[in-house]
Amino acid sequence: MRVLSWNLFHGRAVPGAGRSLLAEFSAALAGWAWDVALLQEVPPWWPEPLARAAGASERHVLTSRNALPGLRRALAERWPDRIRSHGGGANAILVRDAAIAAHRALVLTRRPERRIAHGVELAGGVWVVNLHATAHAPERARADVDRALAGWAGADRLVFGGDLNLRYPQLPGLMHAGGNDVDHLFARGLHPAGAAEVPERGRLSDHSPLVASFA
Repeated sequence: MRVLSWNLFHGRAVPGAGRSLLAEFSAALAGWAWDVALLQEVPPWWPEPLARAAGASERHVLTSRNALPGLRRALAERWPDRIRSHGGGANAILVRDAAIAAHRALVLTRRPERRIAHGVELAGGVWVVNLHATAHAPERARADVDRALAGWAGADRLVFGGDLNLRYPQLPGLMHAGGNDVDHLFARGLHPAGAAEVPERGRLSDHSPLVASFA
């Protein structure tokens, strides 16, 4: 199983493009090889079209700044680099070629921002959990990670990852499958198969995607 993690930077590029980049992000995700994609900082109206372009099913949760969604979307699509995160936020899990048996979300914090861990259970009982931890505060980020892991403490086979906002996390009982800056993938009950990969993203996002394989 190949798992990808990518923070989409609220659908923006570096430097800014000044327009919606849904088509470009969709093409990138559609073109890479993965079975499950863990996405963070996703514009809330993007999960369904991203999944459709990639030939995947999706589950998502809303995070912060989602009041008045119609207005936020209109402003973010017109001026994405001015609106930035104020267009609203979501985290999403995309799954190719496998049935989603369950989807579960766990609210970790409500202040200063709403942080949620969510996971999908795949056929065979493997849970894959996606997290975007608190930024610019390592102690809070670590607390988010610990709360999320506690929520899936009973999962014998688990892939856990996302933007953990920790550069060198160590998670007891889990194997580190790969990391790139603050983005990481871990596993319990599964074994990393080979080195993690960093697909070429061009100007998209301020985070590089990370892909790890598990057996």
